[in-house]
Amino acid sequence: MNATILVIDDEEEIRKMLSRHYRMKKYDVFTAGTVDEGIAILETTPVQIVISDIMMPGKLGTEILPVLNDLYPMTRAIMITGYVTLENALACMRYGADTCVFKPMVDLSELDEAVERLFQWHHRWKEKLLELQRAKGVNL
Repeated sequence: MNATILVIDDEEEIRKMLSRHYRMKKYDVFTAGTVDEGIAILETTPVQIVISDIMMPGKLGTEILPVLNDLYPMTRAIMITGYVTLENALACMRYGADTCVFKPMVDLSELDEAVERLFQWHHRWKEKLLELQRAKGVNL
């Protein structure tokens, strides 16, 4: 199974660009234009990383963070924003985003590094859970 990324952004061009970029890197990528669409995808699809814009009509991207923390603790979040404010940075920290990358993203190296770091985190925890399963004879 390939690693899966969910991109949530109200800007279609950003969704397409990130989707194309990560598909070329051999990731499975799903996209959503709103937080609610993203939550609907999470309900049916195992996702390792969510990349979400913060400022969107309707719900703010940070509103997905409590959902991830409560229902999908193995799914990590990277927030992206063009509205660089102390309030946005603090909201990301307060609600448990793993990092925040500022737009415009002239090159994607910072985002790529964050994605790779989080996939490594996910892989380590998955291995630990499998080790526990084998040791205890538990089906996780």
